[in-house]
Amino acid sequence: MPTRKIIHIDMDAFYASVEQRDDPSLRGKPVAVGSAQARGVVAAASYEARVFGVRSAMASVTALRRCPALMFVPPRFDVYRAVSHQIRAIFADYTDLIEPLSLDEAYLDVTDDARGIGSATAIATEIRVRIREVTGLTASAGVSYNKFIAKLASDQNKPDGMCVIRPPQGPAFVAALPVKRFHGVGPVTAAKMAALGIVTGADLRDFGLDALTRQFGSSAAYFHRAAHGDDDRPVRPDRPSKSVGAERTFDRDLTAETDLLAALELVVDAAWLRIERAGAVGRTLTLKVKFADFAIVSRAQSRAVPIASRTDLAEIGRSILLRLLPVELGIRLLGLTLSGLDRDIVRADQPTLAL
Repeated sequence: MPTRKIIHIDMDAFYASVEQRDDPSLRGKPVAVGSAQARGVVAAASYEARVFGVRSAMASVTALRRCPALMFVPPRFDVYRAVSHQIRAIFADYTDLIEPLSLDEAYLDVTDDARGIGSATAIATEIRVRIREVTGLTASAGVSYNKFIAKLASDQNKPDGMCVIRPPQGPAFVAALPVKRFHGVGPVTAAKMAALGIVTGADLRDFGLDALTRQFGSSAAYFHRAAHGDDDRPVRPDRPSKSVGAERTFDRDLTAETDLLAALELVVDAAWLRIERAGAVGRTLTLKVKFADFAIVSRAQSRAVPIASRTDLAEIGRSILLRLLPVELGIRLLGLTLSGLDRDIVRADQPTLAL
């Protein structure tokens, strides 16, 4: 097998950048796509807002506390999808091997170099130029020999940048990065790794597979490969999503019904934003509950008809949660996942071609 040539394209602050493109009064100002209401969630933040620590999936009240001048605009998913189609059409000029991850990012396998351009770096450069010309937006790119490193590389020189990691450079590149940047290493896992003295990729590499297995179970093999810069996953065109959702860890353990129901609403908002992004329609909702002792309980409820609105999602989530109450131990995390996705149903606001 030849060495793969993988490009990861990631649009820069996509939703917020579209809003700033279409409304000149927003340019150069801190912008959040979402709702400023008490239960609102930030769907995306401009780079001007990120300077203040505003991030996607953050509660709007927290975002406003960090940046009082923050300007909220409602999301326009129909516009974002239309722009996404334009970008997907550009990708298709270079390869048929396109694996969308969301509306604003995708993997491309350009190993075959169908247009004879000469290198993956040149292809990525040309794609970024064309995206700017067609959409007026900027994209960052990571170019490497596997998906894991390409995705890390695309974040290296954001915004409007590119990073190329060739095979001889891969292990050293991974070794120098903080493990919290690795896909699959969330805040809880990163904290556990830090307690074990694992802060960088080099620390993870040197910890050893057996020791990782004792600490992280089935995830250890993935962490071990990642730490060595290894990833043999192919780019899978139009990979169907099996589920979509969100979860939130709370600053304090919750036991009161009123507190838990209020917290669940934040999870519903975050999950529904992701469901809307994906244009997903599903029949099964799963509630994940993590207790103060880190025990995890999951409960699911299925419907004969698809769950196609935030109201339905919230109603089912509350129904599942109430069946688990009261609780003796505090709850530190709640999550909601929509599954049983129906590929034959297209939501009314979703174009038939997805990216």
